[in-house]
Amino acid sequence: MTPTTDRSVPTPSHAIAHARPELPARDAVLLVNGRSRRGAEAFPRVRDLLTAQGVELTAAHLVTDPGAELPTLLPELLAGRPSMLVVGSGDGTIASVVDHLAHSDTVLGYVPLGTTNNFSRSLGLPRGLRAAVDVVTRGRVAQVDLGRVDGDYFANLVSIGISADVAGRTPHLLKRHLGRTAYTATAAASLVRHRPFTAEVRSGDVVWEVVTHQLNIANGRMHAGTAIARDASLEDRLLTAYALGGRSRLSTAGAAARQALTPWEPVARKGHLSATEFHVTTDRPMTVDVDGEVSGGTPIHVEVTAAALRVMVPRR
Repeated sequence: MTPTTDRSVPTPSHAIAHARPELPARDAVLLVNGRSRRGAEAFPRVRDLLTAQGVELTAAHLVTDPGAELPTLLPELLAGRPSMLVVGSGDGTIASVVDHLAHSDTVLGYVPLGTTNNFSRSLGLPRGLRAAVDVVTRGRVAQVDLGRVDGDYFANLVSIGISADVAGRTPHLLKRHLGRTAYTATAAASLVRHRPFTAEVRSGDVVWEVVTHQLNIANGRMHAGTAIARDASLEDRLLTAYALGGRSRLSTAGAAARQALTPWEPVARKGHLSATEFHVTTDRPMTVDVDGEVSGGTPIHVEVTAAALRVMVPRR
């Protein structure tokens, strides 16, 4: 099958186009995931930096059990329609947050505190706390795409295969101490036992069947801390589907390495498939990883929602 690609986007993939020159909000609600890699230690400093830069925090919460707390806390925080929700977390928390912010007037201010921080890398956000808070308070508002898997919004990536095992098995303490190396170690151990699966990916009249250990569908431009392709972005109105390797475990490791070493190649040259929606079925029930959190199983329907999220990005 020859992938079909339409990527006539007039701006570079690393830039967020159509950013509005609006002034940042001076009132905000702060939410920090204390279980993210740097969350607990960073919470007081993020709060103090925001206040020092003139932001009036109407509420500030450090969440210690996001799975139990966020479903109730997020609707409460957003009921008053705050101008901005400042979130300090990793990718998994963002997947929960965007469910409530999609098509909302509330702007997301994001401080990356997780392990891989793929969403923040897609936005071009700095890693340092002070620099990230500067974007929140002095950046500009952009409208970026979100994905939806069976109606559930996500920011970056939906995965089937090894990554779902890794997401469910990597201990938080290991991520805190080893960072991305924790995922690599867990993936290597999981791959030894993992069985390949057959996936059928449909988009319109295009049908792609692949036998693999890992299938990804990306809305953002980053995976595992590196760019998926030169022309993948959060504002191209497209999803990107690709497999890492084939039936053999060795091919999976090799494909992951090639993917990480070729971020400058365009989507079409890599053989990835681009479309606005995909329907995925597998030969056996498979767990689905949504932005680093295990969520549901196959079959799935994934679609892009254009310009669904308002978020602070750097002015450059």
